[in-house]
Amino acid sequence: MFSTLTSEPHDKLVEHLSGFKFFRRDLLGEGVFLINAYAAMKKSGKEARDLLLGTVRERGARLLVIDGMRSMRDLWQDESRLREFFYELVTGLAAVDCVGLFTTEYGAERLMDLPEATTLDAILALTMKHHGARRVRRVEVVKMRGRPHLTGEHFFEIGEEGIRIIPRIEALTPPAVDFTQREERAAFGVPELDALTDGGLPAGTTTMLAGSMGIGKTLFSLQFALDGARKGEKTLFVGFVEEPDVLVGRGQRIGLDVRPFVASGALQLLYQPPTEVEADTVVDRILADIARLGARRLVIDGLGSLELSVADVDRREMFFGALSRRLRLAGVTTVFTKEVTKVAGGELDFSSTPIAILGENLLLLRFVELRGRIHRILSVLKMRDSKYQSDLREFEITDQGIRVLAPLRSAHGLLTGQALPLGSAIGGEETS
Repeated sequence: MFSTLTSEPHDKLVEHLSGFKFFRRDLLGEGVFLINAYAAMKKSGKEARDLLLGTVRERGARLLVIDGMRSMRDLWQDESRLREFFYELVTGLAAVDCVGLFTTEYGAERLMDLPEATTLDAILALTMKHHGARRVRRVEVVKMRGRPHLTGEHFFEIGEEGIRIIPRIEALTPPAVDFTQREERAAFGVPELDALTDGGLPAGTTTMLAGSMGIGKTLFSLQFALDGARKGEKTLFVGFVEEPDVLVGRGQRIGLDVRPFVASGALQLLYQPPTEVEADTVVDRILADIARLGARRLVIDGLGSLELSVADVDRREMFFGALSRRLRLAGVTTVFTKEVTKVAGGELDFSSTPIAILGENLLLLRFVELRGRIHRILSVLKMRDSKYQSDLREFEITDQGIRVLAPLRSAHGLLTGQALPLGSAIGGEETS
């Protein structure tokens, strides 16, 4: 039973609902009954209660929705009358095993001071909040009598399928994870780089691959994904920057042909445009794809876009901490790419990037200016609970692929991007 008061007329209500895929017009008058109780409300609380409960009994209804309870408060303006009406209605519904669902326009804080808050068994708050220039929907279980529930606000969206709720990943993830480090390694397939990391990244860990704009972060991460696919490890590549066709083309130009593995399903390319999208939605899809594919490797190319999509800045560390734990529990080895703002300079501050703090591994790619020429260097800055070499290496990207060169010992200040020569050689060129 769906009872309206002073909300939209029934024909308009049906018209609006007909745009959703869940709507079934054939159920109207058979499984779903529409009534308007406002005329009875105007007469008395008893007449309104008798109308509602009588129709519930007559139809054998198991759910009663009353849409727009605020109009009843505006009509009566009598707290004792309202309290009596709610008590008798709720008692009557319980006697006939019918669930009551009432809507109102009051906010949760205002509602908690009203009789409804003590009479009703549960209160769900739906809110719209500003995030920059857009508004985002949130749902919260404010009260649930005698039932466990997830606390805090959660994301929800309205689409053609209807309402979809995505709980916060922090609320679904255990705070402590019994994670045993596996012996396997997830290599890049670049021998010199894999040697620096003692055979590759420890399986099941999280790595941030940070680097300047245009230095090759995407190609390194694509190389990592392709190596996994070649070894029979299902891999998911999530890109926030380049569409799949563009990514495939870039790979081909340096000898990374991912097309056979995309065609076989060993490698899935998922493009997420940097639009106004909620991080909860993106991560929910990523985790679902990992489970569906049985993926063992994951690349998220463009961590900055995902960070910005977490509307609450104070939540970001908890969000990415929970995401890292979920990925470890799934046995996935993950590489995130992150753009370093400055191409050259002394500042290397990752304190605002949760993955750099929470992740086990950190690799840096950076441009270096030396004697009027730009060089590319890489370094392993951190690998938690694992051996690694911290040598600074020059690397090059050609049509033959990625090639890591010998250790650089010819200059100092390399990590600042503004190196000073020591008088030997760099990149095969003699200095004087």
